[in-house]
Amino acid sequence: MEGGRVHSETVNGVMSITFWHPRSNSLPAAMLLDLARTVTAAGRNPDARVILLRSEGEGVFCAGASLAELQKISDAVSGKRFFMGFVNLIIAMVRCPKFIVTRVHGKAVGGGVGIVAASDYAIAAEGAAVRLSELTVGLGPFIVGVCIEKKIGQGAFTAMAVDADWRSAEWGHQHGLYAEVHPDTASLDAAVEKRLAMLSGSNPEAMAQLKSVFWEGTENWPALLEKRAVMSGSLALSDFTSRAVGRKPK
Repeated sequence: MEGGRVHSETVNGVMSITFWHPRSNSLPAAMLLDLARTVTAAGRNPDARVILLRSEGEGVFCAGASLAELQKISDAVSGKRFFMGFVNLIIAMVRCPKFIVTRVHGKAVGGGVGIVAASDYAIAAEGAAVRLSELTVGLGPFIVGVCIEKKIGQGAFTAMAVDADWRSAEWGHQHGLYAEVHPDTASLDAAVEKRLAMLSGSNPEAMAQLKSVFWEGTENWPALLEKRAVMSGSLALSDFTSRAVGRKPK
């Protein structure tokens, strides 16, 4: 995994899924695959009543797509394959019958914002600013934008996609991306622990049915997102993106 890892454990009805990568918690294909598989397995685990998704470290929560792997995309097939990693993770998260509570301790970029949006309840620290930077490298938030738009609305998503600027955690809270924002990691962790304790003691059937309501209308997402992966993979081969990500010419 190019030095990255995904780890999970279940304690008192809470399955914690933790990911880490030395390059600002970016997500190469192997980690995306492992995350999707782990989320799917958590949904089937009778000992897990609620899922906590988090990343390691004190800096960036998630820097999104792996720049190193974007540089290695050489044709449409490998381009689609890479972006399907984000498709599979998003589908796994929204189809999982358990609530996914995401702890966001730091900045989230691109695919990291998509992970936050695909969560059922995201709790953040004040430093957890968000940014959709895809346009700056000749791409667009075509895949993660589907769940981001559903979570914050078309107007706010359009603004994020077009200006590619940072938005504060408070902005994320005001627009529904974050359910809670806390001043520091200590208070963030206390809030996460409190929420997980409440949910782990709640009715699993009620939570599963409520989650199906949250994500009602997403039945076409697998086909839609596969088309978006093809779109992204094609753009990743453009001269603009090749220059932007530093891909070596053939």
